[in-house]
Amino acid sequence: MSHTFHPLTQEQAELIAFEWRYEGEYAFYNMDADEEDLALFLDANERGNTTFAILNDDELIGFVTLQFESADTISIGLGMRPDLTGSGNGHRFLTSILNWIGATYGTRTVHLAVATFNKRAIRLYESLGFIPQDTFMQETNGGVYPFLTMTREQSEPPNN
Repeated sequence: MSHTFHPLTQEQAELIAFEWRYEGEYAFYNMDADEEDLALFLDANERGNTTFAILNDDELIGFVTLQFESADTISIGLGMRPDLTGSGNGHRFLTSILNWIGATYGTRTVHLAVATFNKRAIRLYESLGFIPQDTFMQETNGGVYPFLTMTREQSEPPNN
């Protein structure tokens, strides 16, 4: 089945924020690890129409947040349901996001930032054509952590 994208509902936001639990070092990604991020994610006005639920059939499997930098450039933040991570689902998940962004917005350049400890995600992003750019320090989760920015130029939409 193909993935579908719908504006994230409040119910879905609360489910992600309070029930999605990542294990070990990935607990870094639990929504309630940072009160400010949590408050923004739970605020429908803050989410606006830029955060989308990703469904497989009718099942919530992830989300993506879009930040439009220009007509051609978009920054994304994404999350996959914890029980789906680490088992080879990321490639199809991210490919569906990139295809959807290309088809919906015609965007050519996609940026994202990833915590540098998350080698698993970095490998996935590189396998789909993202190129490491800069490292920066980000204040989050009660500390300051290094993040890597990555960029992908879409000349043609990726194939499924």
